[in-house]
Amino acid sequence: MKNLRIIALFVLAIHLIACEDNFLSPAPTSAISADAFYQNDTEIEAGVIAMYDGIQGINSTTTTDLHGIQVEFYLTEMRSDNTKTKSSEGETAQFESFAVEATNGIVADYYASMYNVIFRANTVLANIGNASAARAGQFEGEAKFVRAYAYFNLVRLFGDIPLATEVIQPSDQETAFTKVPTADVYAVIVSDLETAAANLDNTYKNRASQAAAQALLAKVHLTLGNYSTAQTLCESIMSSAAFDLVSDFNELFYSENNDEVIFAIGYDSDNGNDSQNFSAEWLNAVGRTSGVNYVTDEAKAALTALGGTMRATYSMRIDALQPVHSQVVKYLPNGDENLGIDPVSSDPTLAGNDWIVLRYADVLLMHVESLLAGADGPISNAAALASFQEVRDRAGLTTLVSSITKQDLADERRVELAFENHRLFDLIRLGLAESTLGAFATDNGFNFSANDLLLPFPQREINLSKGLLSQNPGY
Repeated sequence: MKNLRIIALFVLAIHLIACEDNFLSPAPTSAISADAFYQNDTEIEAGVIAMYDGIQGINSTTTTDLHGIQVEFYLTEMRSDNTKTKSSEGETAQFESFAVEATNGIVADYYASMYNVIFRANTVLANIGNASAARAGQFEGEAKFVRAYAYFNLVRLFGDIPLATEVIQPSDQETAFTKVPTADVYAVIVSDLETAAANLDNTYKNRASQAAAQALLAKVHLTLGNYSTAQTLCESIMSSAAFDLVSDFNELFYSENNDEVIFAIGYDSDNGNDSQNFSAEWLNAVGRTSGVNYVTDEAKAALTALGGTMRATYSMRIDALQPVHSQVVKYLPNGDENLGIDPVSSDPTLAGNDWIVLRYADVLLMHVESLLAGADGPISNAAALASFQEVRDRAGLTTLVSSITKQDLADERRVELAFENHRLFDLIRLGLAESTLGAFATDNGFNFSANDLLLPFPQREINLSKGLLSQNPGY
């Protein structure tokens, strides 16, 4: 794998992006073209590793770099009622107050990052014909999983978006900047994930797997209202016996690749190429900021009342320097002696905490959601109760639940998956976003409307499109 990462860095050099190029067809700046590189399994696998490097993002403080999922929390958790900035100042505060501007650099960073990931996936798919018969299916499955993952994030954040399923030329401005309906995007996502699930096994946790494709596809079908299909996918993972809840909720985030993890983005400590700095950003003046992704009073109250001692203790803590504020505990890079968490790196800004995208508790709660089937409830379905109770039992909430409502599910997902970038999407998918976020905004002096559920397209992309890319309503 080390050699593959070295080759992958070479591949990245091939695909460096000039600032005036679009992100669906970045122009190579290397003398070696992609056509001359992807000639065998080793070289194609280097391209596969490069896809995950694109999701991982660059650990830097340079605003022109692509930081991948290292900035995802701004667009998700901080646009929900879960987290906020500590100072309520600057560009980062636009997210917590539902006042995101089209010129926001973090939005542009994430948008470009995900389309760069899609470009890398399309490059692998374009060269599948050069792979051996023994590896071609795996490479195709991984590339289609990664492409679906990126498109699923983009379509939920921006709505109708440009769609490319092959490498396009820089001159193809129409494909690069013309939005297509969300239904068309979802059709590609579903098809890609079905192929991934059929082609992959469960060898990896830091790369695509069959279970990861099934879990992500279940979430896609829940988003589309295809509840019976989502149920079948969840039950396939549950019956596989390949995954289980870990007994120690704290260890879940510090014992990497444990039995609960289905898919995680891997990072290595004290390694400039493969580390992350997002977890340092959540601390008090340890990263670039003086504290972002801080816990809202509303999330603190929910965890205290509904989370149980274990989840409350290992999800948030008081900021020792400013006790009126609370920090996220999951993914602490510098440890906490009182909580029994060891440092993961000598430098918190070079952290090696893996980012968990999909885990088994999420699957169990998606299973409940599939059985609710869009109803407000309550339901007393035995299978739903069993999955719901399994998650609560691990949290120490062992009193038997006899019925479940949609609000019960939303609350349970909030406290179980707190600060893992699920809350905003959960509220939207469950049809609770406008009422919940509207009330949150009113209580905190913000202005919120339904338009705020989608982000603005980066102004840079609007300008480059020369009229092809239209802005989302309200921006």
